[in-house]
Amino acid sequence: MQNPALIAHKPSQLSAETKALSYIRSSDTESTIRALVKGEYVRIDEFYSNGLTLLSELQDFLHQKHPGQGFSEQRAYRAEYQLLSNRVLLEVNQSKLVVKKGPTIGWLEKLYPASGDFLLTFPQIQGLNSAWQWYTNGIVIPVLRNKIHPYYGVYFPTRFEHLVLFDNWLKRYNGPKKTAMDIGIGSGILSLMLVKHGFQKSFGTDTNPNAIIGLESWMTGSKMARKIELDYNSLFGKWIKPTELIVFNPPWLPTSSALNRLDEAIYYPETLFPDFFKEAKERLLPDGRIVLLFSNLAQLTGVTKDHPIVTELESGNRYIIDRCLKKKVTASSDKTKRNQHWRAQEEVELWVLMHK
Repeated sequence: MQNPALIAHKPSQLSAETKALSYIRSSDTESTIRALVKGEYVRIDEFYSNGLTLLSELQDFLHQKHPGQGFSEQRAYRAEYQLLSNRVLLEVNQSKLVVKKGPTIGWLEKLYPASGDFLLTFPQIQGLNSAWQWYTNGIVIPVLRNKIHPYYGVYFPTRFEHLVLFDNWLKRYNGPKKTAMDIGIGSGILSLMLVKHGFQKSFGTDTNPNAIIGLESWMTGSKMARKIELDYNSLFGKWIKPTELIVFNPPWLPTSSALNRLDEAIYYPETLFPDFFKEAKERLLPDGRIVLLFSNLAQLTGVTKDHPIVTELESGNRYIIDRCLKKKVTASSDKTKRNQHWRAQEEVELWVLMHK
């Protein structure tokens, strides 16, 4: 049963009275982009496609400003695009877009049931539209029998090498399968894999209310509601009783400034790993295992030289390695516009730790 106390995160609304320039098909795009750079809002009128045109021209403008193909240059481009594109607005009235020929987005009714006339940014609308398609159509995850239907604002993987590693490890796991803890359950993939491989119970936590709301809604009335229990909380939350297996697929990059909800699934704060390892020590049975899914992405891209799991093993006195499995990441698509030469060296990692 869904927890009525939880309030889903959703894009912040702007008043319909917010001062903004009107952009229509006949508007001058160059002067509109200059207005965005100056900090002005621009409202898309007439047709939804006008917004797509403006954002395409904005991308071309920023590619000329940030022509470098390195990781840091690409990050600078994306940061400025995020800043400027979020000054492009769309009007919503009675859960529908006011512009013509726009997509029908179910999230507008689900997330803003009592709202009248307001504004959202064009990227927010694009995100809501994509999330609605994923939610309604479902997403195929190679290691699961059925599709997942991620709720709005809940991270889900688009690459699966780390999940294949975990699936192969679970096939060979011969320990007890009474309980497991899934830290940062997200869209529920690891817990669903645990159930698939015979675990009687998975206890999951997440700091994103949308993850809990989405999974509770999806599991209501199914056998999964008896197999997977949820807690809206950080790390181990209310789950105190020790378990034989703790699984954790943490973010793979050190923290970024101005985190949003999806960023929290990608960037980890400085205290995350020390806090996790400290609490895990108390939650793991004597012969239990901790499985962490990670990557060498941060080291390859020069974001940091530190590896938080290696740091724990070298400086702590809590764990030893049972095994560490690695798998090469599939090369970038030829269609991508980003220069991701480092992907040739990227590896996902499965670390299995046990009490020292």
